[in-house]
Amino acid sequence: MAPLVTVLIPNYNEIENVKRGVLQDIFDYLKKKKFTWEVVISDDGSTDASVLVIKEFIAKHGQFRILFNQHAGKPYALRSGINEAKGKYVLLTDMDQSTPISELDKLLPWTNHGFDIVIGSRGAKRADSTPLRQLASIVFLLVRRLILLPQIKDTQCGFKLIDRALAIKIFSRMRLFGRVNNAVGWKVTAYDVELLHIAKKLGAKIKEVRVIWKNEDTASGKSRNFIKESIEMLFEIMRVRINDMLGKYN
Repeated sequence: MAPLVTVLIPNYNEIENVKRGVLQDIFDYLKKKKFTWEVVISDDGSTDASVLVIKEFIAKHGQFRILFNQHAGKPYALRSGINEAKGKYVLLTDMDQSTPISELDKLLPWTNHGFDIVIGSRGAKRADSTPLRQLASIVFLLVRRLILLPQIKDTQCGFKLIDRALAIKIFSRMRLFGRVNNAVGWKVTAYDVELLHIAKKLGAKIKEVRVIWKNEDTASGKSRNFIKESIEMLFEIMRVRINDMLGKYN
């Protein structure tokens, strides 16, 4: 029987986060649940030891599996995972578990109320977020809501529960964030905005739910220039808006 929920975790050089025991934490939470589940880790061509450690964990936990992809960016790793997922719903969550897996308890019940996508919202004040990061987030939020998705407060939280059939349709329609040839590193993008915009175009019902968020990311090699990232993401949002005006999402 197909599981109710697939927990989908992208991985790119996450050895520091993996060594913190996040996979064990996820298993300890899920094993207590009455609903059926699986965990899919979609690797984006990691070059560190994270894959070896993950494979060792999977060898002892049959409901976990890993997908191997060439390095092409986080959205492509997610798309690969969604195409291979077996669950009715797919939970997108990050390896650092800044929003802990236990917050699924807040999202899953809303699927019984007709919602196709339930997204985590981190709130304005976020634990362990630097003043510079908070400033960049506020500016990004204000400008983004002027351009797209004004009714959604937090598009960028990585904790999202999506009906898998809908997710497949959404990712197949993405124009800006598909496969990235010659991808370098692991950067933050506005792919969430394109994802949610397409979902709205398809008539999906979206629910935003406040979740716990505390910066737990210990992985090295990730960009930390939040001002630069926010500016880049705003240009990406403008490109999504232009694509929409050109009818590319119809």
